[in-house]
Amino acid sequence: MNETAGFLRRYFGVVAREETYLNLIYLVLAFPLGTVYFVFLVTGISVGIGTAIIWIGIPILLAVFAASWGLAMFERMLAEVLLREDIAPMSRQEDAETSAWQRLKAHLGNRVTWTSLVYLFLKFPIATLFFTIAVTVVATAVGMLIAPFIYKLWDYPTWWGVWQIDTLGESLILTALALVIVGPISLHITNFLAWVSGTFARVMLGRLED
Repeated sequence: MNETAGFLRRYFGVVAREETYLNLIYLVLAFPLGTVYFVFLVTGISVGIGTAIIWIGIPILLAVFAASWGLAMFERMLAEVLLREDIAPMSRQEDAETSAWQRLKAHLGNRVTWTSLVYLFLKFPIATLFFTIAVTVVATAVGMLIAPFIYKLWDYPTWWGVWQIDTLGESLILTALALVIVGPISLHITNFLAWVSGTFARVMLGRLED
């Protein structure tokens, strides 16, 4: 009995948890941010490599790599604030007396310097996939939830090719299904996607040694 109550509490409790909606915000933001990162990196690196032969590309590439570090720091902050991830620092705290050359060598030898760059590249395809899944499941749940208010406004979609919603009773059945099954499941799916995103950020944007 207690196990059943605990399961139901976890199952329906997802609707009331703040983390659920923070996760949704993260997934929605990830798509445009991932697009911007991908375009910036591909354009910057392509131009830098293409003009490196006349030396103009060298400062361009350095600027792109410096900017990518800043973008990775921003992504780390988003994961910590919205996904509540505890991510280790991206780099080791350097002594104030360390020379610029030593700091550069430490930066280039830091695993996170390169994994954060990979993270920014992969952010676009991963965010696109997760955003599509999240929008699909949540939009389906919302559409079912408000069916009694909209089914008369236009031809309501035929569900699974066999069920045309054209009466109030049928629309109320959809609402009940949304409240009991589709809605909670859709939020559990988005929470899972956010958990995968947070785990990916924790591994790629923080020093594993810490």
